[in-house]
Amino acid sequence: MWANPSSTASNPASPTTTTHVHPTPIKMKFQGKRIAQIVKLKPDCVEEYKQCHKKVWPEVLKQIRECSIEDYSIFHDPGTGILFASFKYVGYDYAGDMAKMRQNPKVQEWWKMTDSYQESMVEGAKSSYGEDGSGEPGWWKGVEEVFYVA
Repeated sequence: MWANPSSTASNPASPTTTTHVHPTPIKMKFQGKRIAQIVKLKPDCVEEYKQCHKKVWPEVLKQIRECSIEDYSIFHDPGTGILFASFKYVGYDYAGDMAKMRQNPKVQEWWKMTDSYQESMVEGAKSSYGEDGSGEPGWWKGVEEVFYVA
Protein backbone atom coordinates (compact mmCIF):
# COMPACT_ATOMS: atom_id res chain seq x y z
CA MET A 1 0.00 0.00 0.00
CA TRP A 2 1.18 3.44 -0.85
CA ALA A 3 0.56 6.49 1.34
CA ASN A 4 -1.23 9.34 -0.38
CA PRO A 5 1.47 12.04 -0.62
CA SER A 6 -1.02 14.90 -0.20
CA SER A 7 -2.39 13.59 3.10
CA THR A 8 1.00 12.91 4.66
CA ALA A 9 2.72 16.00 3.34
CA SER A 10 0.54 18.40 5.34
CA ASN A 11 0.58 16.36 8.52
CA PRO A 12 3.02 13.42 8.51
CA ALA A 13 1.70 12.17 11.88
CA SER A 14 -1.91 12.20 10.74
CA PRO A 15 -3.74 8.96 11.65
CA THR A 16 -6.10 9.43 8.69
CA THR A 17 -3.50 8.70 6.03
CA THR A 18 -5.20 7.42 2.89
CA THR A 19 -3.82 4.55 0.89
CA HIS A 20 -3.80 3.68 -2.79
CA VAL A 21 -3.80 0.18 -4.26
CA HIS A 22 -2.55 -0.08 -7.83
CA PRO A 23 -5.57 -1.23 -9.90
CA THR A 24 -3.67 -3.64 -12.16
CA PRO A 25 -0.70 -5.84 -11.39
CA ILE A 26 2.55 -4.63 -12.83
CA LYS A 27 4.43 -7.24 -14.85
CA MET A 28 8.10 -6.53 -14.39
CA LYS A 29 10.61 -7.51 -17.04
CA PHE A 30 12.42 -10.74 -16.21
CA GLN A 31 15.91 -9.72 -15.13
CA GLY A 32 17.39 -12.44 -17.27
CA LYS A 33 19.27 -15.65 -17.38
CA ARG A 34 22.89 -15.32 -18.45
CA ILE A 35 23.99 -17.92 -20.99
CA ALA A 36 27.50 -18.65 -22.27
CA GLN A 37 28.62 -21.06 -24.99
CA ILE A 38 31.77 -22.04 -26.86
CA VAL A 39 32.64 -23.42 -30.28
CA LYS A 40 35.90 -23.62 -32.21
CA LEU A 41 36.61 -21.38 -35.18
CA LYS A 42 38.45 -23.02 -38.08
CA PRO A 43 41.86 -21.30 -38.42
CA ASP A 44 41.40 -20.65 -42.14
CA CYS A 45 37.98 -18.97 -41.59
CA VAL A 46 38.83 -16.29 -39.04
CA GLU A 47 38.61 -13.31 -41.39
CA GLU A 48 35.41 -14.49 -43.11
CA TYR A 49 33.78 -15.05 -39.72
CA LYS A 50 34.76 -11.60 -38.49
CA GLN A 51 33.60 -9.97 -41.74
CA CYS A 52 30.16 -11.57 -41.70
CA HIS A 53 29.67 -10.47 -38.09
CA LYS A 54 30.44 -6.87 -39.05
CA LYS A 55 27.28 -7.03 -41.21
CA VAL A 56 24.88 -9.41 -39.48
CA TRP A 57 21.74 -9.73 -41.56
CA PRO A 58 18.88 -7.51 -40.31
CA GLU A 59 16.45 -10.47 -40.26
CA VAL A 60 18.79 -12.35 -37.92
CA LEU A 61 19.20 -9.37 -35.58
CA LYS A 62 15.42 -8.85 -35.56
CA GLN A 63 14.81 -12.50 -34.67
CA ILE A 64 17.38 -12.37 -31.88
CA ARG A 65 15.56 -9.40 -30.32
CA GLU A 66 12.12 -10.99 -30.85
CA CYS A 67 13.35 -14.10 -29.02
CA SER A 68 14.13 -12.06 -25.89
CA ILE A 69 17.91 -12.14 -26.27
CA GLU A 70 19.86 -9.09 -25.13
CA ASP A 71 23.44 -8.15 -24.46
CA TYR A 72 24.79 -10.70 -26.97
CA SER A 73 28.57 -10.82 -27.54
CA ILE A 74 30.94 -13.22 -29.26
CA PHE A 75 34.64 -13.18 -28.36
CA HIS A 76 37.50 -14.95 -30.15
CA ASP A 77 40.70 -16.36 -28.66
CA PRO A 78 43.19 -16.58 -31.54
CA GLY A 79 45.52 -18.84 -29.53
CA THR A 80 42.98 -21.64 -29.17
CA GLY A 81 40.50 -20.75 -31.89
CA ILE A 82 37.71 -20.71 -29.29
CA LEU A 83 34.68 -18.51 -29.85
CA PHE A 84 32.97 -17.56 -26.60
CA ALA A 85 29.37 -16.31 -26.84
CA SER A 86 27.55 -14.64 -23.98
CA PHE A 87 24.00 -13.31 -23.87
CA LYS A 88 21.13 -12.60 -21.55
CA TYR A 89 17.75 -14.26 -22.08
CA VAL A 90 14.99 -12.01 -20.70
CA GLY A 91 11.89 -13.86 -21.86
CA TYR A 92 9.61 -16.34 -20.15
CA ASP A 93 9.76 -19.34 -22.55
CA TYR A 94 13.34 -20.14 -23.56
CA ALA A 95 12.46 -23.40 -25.36
CA GLY A 96 9.63 -21.69 -27.25
CA ASP A 97 11.75 -18.70 -28.22
CA MET A 98 14.57 -20.96 -29.42
CA ALA A 99 12.04 -22.94 -31.48
CA LYS A 100 10.95 -19.65 -33.12
CA MET A 101 14.59 -18.86 -33.82
CA ARG A 102 15.14 -22.27 -35.47
CA GLN A 103 12.03 -21.86 -37.64
CA ASN A 104 13.20 -18.63 -39.27
CA PRO A 105 14.54 -19.42 -42.79
CA LYS A 106 16.99 -16.48 -42.72
CA VAL A 107 18.38 -17.64 -39.36
CA GLN A 108 18.75 -21.16 -40.79
CA GLU A 109 20.66 -19.71 -43.76
CA TRP A 110 22.86 -17.66 -41.41
CA TRP A 111 23.62 -20.70 -39.27
CA LYS A 112 24.49 -22.80 -42.32
CA MET A 113 27.00 -20.13 -43.38
CA THR A 114 28.53 -19.55 -39.93
CA ASP A 115 28.59 -23.26 -39.05
CA SER A 116 30.81 -23.80 -42.09
CA TYR A 117 33.44 -21.61 -40.38
CA GLN A 118 33.26 -23.56 -37.11
CA GLU A 119 33.97 -26.92 -35.50
CA SER A 120 31.56 -27.97 -32.78
CA MET A 121 32.98 -29.18 -29.49
CA VAL A 122 29.78 -31.17 -28.81
CA GLU A 123 29.95 -34.85 -29.66
CA GLY A 124 27.35 -35.75 -32.29
CA ALA A 125 26.44 -32.17 -33.18
CA LYS A 126 25.74 -31.62 -36.87
CA SER A 127 24.62 -27.98 -37.01
CA SER A 128 23.33 -25.01 -35.05
CA TYR A 129 19.86 -26.30 -35.83
CA GLY A 130 20.27 -28.95 -33.09
CA GLU A 131 18.42 -29.02 -29.76
CA ASP A 132 15.10 -29.14 -31.62
CA GLY A 133 13.69 -32.13 -29.85
CA SER A 134 15.02 -34.53 -32.49
CA GLY A 135 17.73 -35.77 -30.17
CA GLU A 136 20.48 -33.97 -32.08
CA PRO A 137 22.69 -32.01 -29.69
CA GLY A 138 23.28 -28.28 -30.10
CA TRP A 139 26.27 -26.97 -32.03
CA TRP A 140 27.58 -24.56 -29.39
CA LYS A 141 28.70 -26.11 -26.11
CA GLY A 142 27.16 -24.57 -23.00
CA VAL A 143 29.57 -23.56 -20.27
CA GLU A 144 28.93 -23.16 -16.56
CA GLU A 145 29.06 -19.74 -14.95
CA VAL A 146 31.24 -19.96 -11.86
CA PHE A 147 31.46 -16.28 -10.96
CA TYR A 148 29.50 -13.11 -11.64
CA VAL A 149 29.36 -9.67 -10.11
CA ALA A 150 26.94 -6.99 -11.31
